Amino acid sequence: MSKKKQHHEEHVDETWLIPYADILTLLLALFIVMFSISQVDKQKIARLSEQFNIIFSGGTGVIEKYDGTIIPIQTPTMSNTNGSIEDRKMKEVKKALDAEIEKKGYSDKIKVILNREGLEISIQDVVLFKSGEAEILNEATPLLEKISTMLNNLDNDIKILGHTDNVPIHTPKFRSNWDLSAMRAINVMNFMVNKGNLRSDKFSIQAHGEYMPKFSNSTEEGRTKNRRVEILLVRKYPLEAKEIIQANGN
Repeated sequence: MSKKKQHHEEHVDETWLIPYADILTLLLALFIVMFSISQVDKQKIARLSEQFNIIFSGGTGVIEKYDGTIIPIQTPTMSNTNGSIEDRKMKEVKKALDAEIEKKGYSDKIKVILNREGLEISIQDVVLFKSGEAEILNEATPLLEKISTMLNNLDNDIKILGHTDNVPIHTPKFRSNWDLSAMRAINVMNFMVNKGNLRSDKFSIQAHGEYMPKFSNSTEEGRTKNRRVEILLVRKYPLEAKEIIQANGN
C-alpha cells in the first residue's frame, strides 16, 4: 500500500496588510483635510468675489488679509466718470451763458448756477413777460434762442419751473398764481421746442406759484426776485456734494 502524499499548504504572509491599512488611513485623512481646506477656500473665494462685485459696481468693498486685517477699498465708478464728464460740459455751458448774459446786460436779472440737480438758469419774470402776463416778450426771444442753442448739444432732460410772488392774482386769464406760473412755464417750454429746436420728449414743467420762494416776500426786492422762471438741465449722473465745484462767479 503506497503512502499518501501529504500536501502541506504554504502559510500566506499577511503582514503587508498592516502598512497598507496605515496608508489607506493616511490617504483618507489627507483627503478629508484637503476637502476641508477646499471648502474653506470656496467660502473665502465667494466672499472675495462678492467684495469685488461691490467694488467694481461702484461701492466700497473690503479685502481680508491673511492675518485677518480688513482693508476698505473704494474705486472710481463708471457713473462717477460719466458724472465728471457731464459736470465739465455743464461748466462749459455755464461759462458761455454767463458771458452772453453779461453781454446782454442781464447779469442782475438772470443767474446761472450749478447744483446737485444740474445746471439751473433762473430768469426774473421782467425779462420774459409783462406784469401779470404769460406771453413771451419779443425782445426776450433772442436770449431764449441762444439758451436753446447752448443746451442743444447736451442730451439731458430739461425742467421748466414757474414761480410767482405771494401777491394774489385773479383775472379772466389766470385764476391764481398757480395758473400764472404754469402758463409761463408752458410758454417757455413751447418756445424752446418750437423755436429753439429742442426735443419735446426731454421737457417737463412744474408750477409752484408762490410756494417755493428763494427770497422774502416781505419786500419789493424779494418779490421781484421770486417772480421767475427756472430752466433746469437735469443731471443724468448725480455727483456727491464734495465733487461739485461751484463755478459761480469764476
